Amino acid sequence: MKKFVLWAWLGGAAALCAPGVYAGQDPAWTQPQKPFRIYGNSWYVGTHGLGAILITSPQGHVLIDGTLPENARQIEANIEALGFRVKDVKQILNSHAHADHAGAIAALAAASGAAVTASEAGAKALRLGGNDPEDPQYGEAPRFPPVAKVGVVADGGQVRVGDIVVQAHYTPGHTPGSTSWTWESCEAERCLHMVYADSITAFSNDAYRYSNNAEHPHREQDFRQTFANVASLPCDILITPHPDASDFLDKVALRDQGKQPNPLVDSKACKAYAAAGGVKLDKRLQQEQQGKH
Repeated sequence: MKKFVLWAWLGGAAALCAPGVYAGQDPAWTQPQKPFRIYGNSWYVGTHGLGAILITSPQGHVLIDGTLPENARQIEANIEALGFRVKDVKQILNSHAHADHAGAIAALAAASGAAVTASEAGAKALRLGGNDPEDPQYGEAPRFPPVAKVGVVADGGQVRVGDIVVQAHYTPGHTPGSTSWTWESCEAERCLHMVYADSITAFSNDAYRYSNNAEHPHREQDFRQTFANVASLPCDILITPHPDASDFLDKVALRDQGKQPNPLVDSKACKAYAAAGGVKLDKRLQQEQQGKH
């Protein structure tokens, strides 16, 4: 494997990454996706391959994730196509500070005037434009336009806009600042627990090891705790930064075809997602022990 190149396994698909650009990236990451209602006041405004979620209220909106830098205008257009104004986005939240999820945040914050909020470690990485020495992919993950001003939300803390209440759940492992977000959305008198669960797969640069790492001895345990935390979340609808990691768009298509019960509503989805992450980590650790990484 050449210097400054890595293979990343994303929801079962391989993608080659290099600094400043995702070389050979999945075309779905920039493929337009018609925006749609997920449930209640929760809307999908990302691309076909990268998630961005809009939560709306009369007092203003919350946007989670920005996808790639070149997708900023596409996300704005999706928000507008739903009948909302970009200027009414008051808060932008981030799952983790990699270019495919945070790349457009600086541009979207400038266009909307929204505040940007992340975990403590995530805020640091956003300010660095992804050039974070604590990231397992440091030196190989593409950089992105830095976000100059980022607020910090504590683990378990809340971000509020109008009657929207989004709770932060620190889920480190994929990056030190990885964060999952939960909130409630309602239709008529039925409210569901919404979960935007961050990526929970162990990717790294060529030299990094999750086992026997003297500099970061806690990283494996961080992942184990993250799996437990994600599995325990109140979870009716699971959404992931890479939709294919949870078959999200496939479930949406089945829902729109009238399949009952609604395939999106699955109280076991977070547990299954966490369990799959654990299997992948075990495989990665086994590869390290065998000298294959």
